Parts: sequence; C-alpha cells; structure tokens
Amino acid sequence: MKILVFGNPLVEIDSLALRIMPKISKLFPKIKFIEADSTETLQNHGRDLRILDVAKNIEEIKIVKFEKDTDMEKLETGKIFSMHDFDLGYNLKILKSLGKIDSAEIICLPMKMSEEDAVNQIHLILRKWVAHDMHGS
Repeated sequence: MKILVFGNPLVEIDSLALRIMPKISKLFPKIKFIEADSTETLQNHGRDLRILDVAKNIEEIKIVKFEKDTDMEKLETGKIFSMHDFDLGYNLKILKSLGKIDSAEIICLPMKMSEEDAVNQIHLILRKWVAHDMHGS
C-alpha cells in the first residue's frame, strides 16, 4: 500500500500531514508514504489513490472516499484565478473525468489538530486499511 502525503512545509497550518509522516512511517514500515509535492503526477500512482492531507473547516479527522463520478462533486474546489489555485480536489475531479483514476480515499486532517492526536487517530485508521487490504474485503 502507498499513501500520498500532501502539504506545504513552509506554511504551518498546511504542514501537519508532512510533520507526522516520519512518525506514522515508523508505525507502518510496510506502507510506502510518498511526499507529494505536486498534483500533476497523481495518475502515476495508480488508479485507486490513498491520500493524507489537511482540510479547511473540519474539527475532526474525516475520511472521504470517492468512487463514483457523482462522489467527485463532493470535493470542494475554490475559484481558480491562477495556476497556483489548482488544488488537489480540482485535479482529482479532472483525472476522474478523464478516466485516469477510478477512486480516491482521503484522510482529511483538521488544520489545527495536534501532531499527537493526528498520529493516534491515523494509527487506528491505517490499522483498518491494512487489515482490509490483507483480507481483500
């Protein structure tokens, strides 16, 4: 299993996923955590993506799963004024509509969550994902 980890190390509220990546990598050495610095190569990581990122306006960790075309409409995308404004949600929608990916499962972290809480909660989520993958159900 591999998980793409997004964030900006230079922006405190956008770096939580990157800051905890070394800790969760030690807890799950068989999972390949990939620091994704761009959404431009998402399709190179398979048709079913697993992603860890921070999200605005949430108070607790949420897992968002997109499989059907209509699910992708749930992704919030802001107005795009420049190339910098293309975000993860927008790119996932494009890739899905082009048939480049089948699904995306995103662990969304609250921007203001502590590292300790994030690691503890993600540990439980990843244990379920690993068990699910092992049993193929």
